[in-house]
Order: sequence, then structure tokens, then C-alpha cells
Amino acid sequence: MNPFYLILGSEGALSDRALSKLTAQLKEEKAEATTIFAADALLGDISDALAPSLFSERRALIIKDLQDLPEDSKDEVIRYLSEPDEMTTVIFVHKGGVKGKALLDAIKKIKPEIIACEPLKKEAEKEAFVKELFLDSGRKASPAAVAALVGALGGDMRELQQAVSQIALDSPAGSIDEAMVDKFHQGRLQTTGFDVADATLDGNLPTALISLRSAIETGIDPVMVTSAIASALRSLAKVSGSASGAKSFELAGQLGMAPWQIDKARRQLQGWTPRALSQAVQAIALADAQVKGAATDPIYALEKALATITAARSAR
Repeated sequence: MNPFYLILGSEGALSDRALSKLTAQLKEEKAEATTIFAADALLGDISDALAPSLFSERRALIIKDLQDLPEDSKDEVIRYLSEPDEMTTVIFVHKGGVKGKALLDAIKKIKPEIIACEPLKKEAEKEAFVKELFLDSGRKASPAAVAALVGALGGDMRELQQAVSQIALDSPAGSIDEAMVDKFHQGRLQTTGFDVADATLDGNLPTALISLRSAIETGIDPVMVTSAIASALRSLAKVSGSASGAKSFELAGQLGMAPWQIDKARRQLQGWTPRALSQAVQAIALADAQVKGAATDPIYALEKALATITAARSAR
């Protein structure tokens, strides 16, 4: 292993996964690991943890939330950077941003192995993450199963981690397919977004409202519903600006979407005009703000948004 690692970024699920992998490597090397939460560090804690071993033992120090490290303790890190112990590995975990930037810059100068953990925005990135999670669990999942899981749970990386863990544990031997994802989520796959978003974008208000009520009754957070609809609208917007004659697999890399998502968006676009799309995006943005606290009745705000979006489509 390298003498220094820097896990950098605000996406906690990615950060936890990276740290878990490094910790597993340390265990294989029989290293004695010490973990310090930066905000709790007292003067001398880091120096003591990094002091040379009398018996030349393999050791490691993990400093979590480095951005919260007190000023006095930063000097201990700086001193160590110039004279590292070859038997010790230091793992810094920093959430990014400007807090603690001076220390971060000093660490970067010694060229640690940097593991980026920024939020995943593209569907393709999320699907790659889920695929890797299944492989971490010793399982393989079909592209359709991976896409279905991402589509159902949106951008919540921790929820995706939990879902993959459950499905990998409960599914029978062999490759995990879309039917298994659906089965082990007991219908949650549909109600978290697909039914509500599809019915809304198809202009079918009665079905959209029924799907919304079903989603809420099964415990789905309204924020997840607005997220699903917003994601579907973004897909329409992306595809609307692409060459109509290009094949979906040719556009996949450019748009950051799976070919099947592009085909689906093209079918749904047939009922939309640019003006209607713009109105729909504004409506779901307002609903998103309302369900996150700006409205006293988030369910009513969502229902109103569905009505506005379906009306915009019908007005073409």
C-alpha cells in the first residue's frame, strides 16, 4: 500500500466504500490501525499515533473529517508529512470544500493517492457504482437490473448500497435480473418513481395521481417522487436536443444515458413541445422546493404539480 491516501469528496457512500476497501487491505497486511475523528483530536494524539514503532510493526492511521481538525493538531500532520515512517500508512478523509484547505493543499503536495468521492450526477455513473457494489458482494447483475434499481431509488447512494446488500444476500445463485430486483423490493421499484413519472409525462393525470397515492402509502418520501419526475424531464430535455437520426447506442456516451433510456425518452417526447417542457420543469422545481419545506401540505403541492405538467403537455 501507499504511504498516504486522500479520500476526498462529499458523497459519504463513496467515501465509506473507499475506506472500507483500504481497511480490508490493511487487515490483509496485519496492520494495526488507529482511527481518529478530527474534531475530537487532542494535542499530541496524532503525534502519538504516528510515533515510530519499537518493533517495526505495520501500522496505519485513519483521520476522518479532516476538515474539522483543530489548528494545534494540524502542525502534527505537517511535521509528519516531511518525515513519514515507511511502516505506516496514513489515510486522510476530507469532505471537500474550502474548510481546512491549507492543510489539504499541503497533503496534496506530497502526492498521495487521491480517491475522488464527489456526488454522482450521471445515470451511467450511478449504474457503474451499483454494478461495482454487486461485484463487491460477489454477485453479478444484468444491465437491466442495475438500471431498474437506479431508476427506482434515484440518487440516494446509501439507499442503493443497502438495496444491493439486501438483494445480493437474498437472491438465489446466478446473475441477478430485473425480476429479482422487483421481487425483493416488493413493488417499491414501481412506486418510487417509474409509475408516477411515466403517467405524468404521458399526460395521464388520473393514473399519475393513483400512482402517487400508492407511493406515499408505501412510505416513499415525496422528495423521491419529485426527483424521479425531474430526472425523467431532464432525460426528455437531453434527448430533444440530440440528432433525431442518430441511433440510441451512438448517443449513449454523449448524453450520459443508457440506450434504453434514450429510446424511452424519444417515445415520450412525441407528446411534448419545447414550451411545454419548460413549463413542466418550472412546475416540478417549484414542487421540489415545496415538499422540502416551503409548503405545509407537500402531497397537495405534488398533486398540483402533476396537474400542471399534464396540462402543459395537453396544451400543445
